[in-house]
Amino acid sequence: MSGFIAREEIADSFKPGDHLSTFGGNPVSCAAGLANLEFLEEQKLAEQAVKKGEFLRTRLESMRNKYKMIGEIRGKGLMIGIELVRDKEKTPANTEGNKVRDFCCEKGLLLGLGGVYGNVLRIQPPLVISEKQMEKVLEILDQALQKIG
Repeated sequence: MSGFIAREEIADSFKPGDHLSTFGGNPVSCAAGLANLEFLEEQKLAEQAVKKGEFLRTRLESMRNKYKMIGEIRGKGLMIGIELVRDKEKTPANTEGNKVRDFCCEKGLLLGLGGVYGNVLRIQPPLVISEKQMEKVLEILDQALQKIG
């Protein structure tokens, strides 16, 4: 399911068929999309993401005090970025970021790595992540930073 928003003068320039896809909008995909939206609302996953994100950020901030390699922690809800730096001048630690990501992967934790300099670890878990799973994320990340940092 998808939609788009545009200023009136732009939206008016579209003719029927200009903004569709061959497989988009079929009944099965729409039913699946609606079922997902209902689940999100029933389980209050947006509200849970805020609380779970606060939990992770609080724990990550304590890690920041422990590891000088963590320059900044940012994000909203469960979408969190951990900037890795080499020094107080915040020189991007992109090589170290690759090592942290690879270590985490070996331990079963998939993290993204991005940012302009390739030094920001991306935590983007499913909205249904449990507290036990979040603890495991933090444990593996702590091990990685201890080993590489």
